[in-house]
Amino acid sequence: MMYPYVKYSDGTEVLFSKIYIENGQECIDVHFERPSKNGFDSVRIKLPTYEVTVWEGNYTDEEINFFKQVVEHSSDLFYKYAKEGGLKFA
Repeated sequence: MMYPYVKYSDGTEVLFSKIYIENGQECIDVHFERPSKNGFDSVRIKLPTYEVTVWEGNYTDEEINFFKQVVEHSSDLFYKYAKEGGLKFA
């Protein structure tokens, strides 16, 4: 299950997964995706390692670095909201 987090002006949506256990650690996948003329551009970054596990489409190195910063600076929020079952919208 993926939960919505934010949508940027270029159409990139940020989603995050439920917490799962891998090698005894709590992990979350943070997924960035935007529509393109060929389908979707997608990047997935894994917490807590900040490893890029998926990179498909036309995101630039600069965009990837921005996404890594977003994940790094928001990691505590991703864990908090994943434990709560996603963000609550009115």
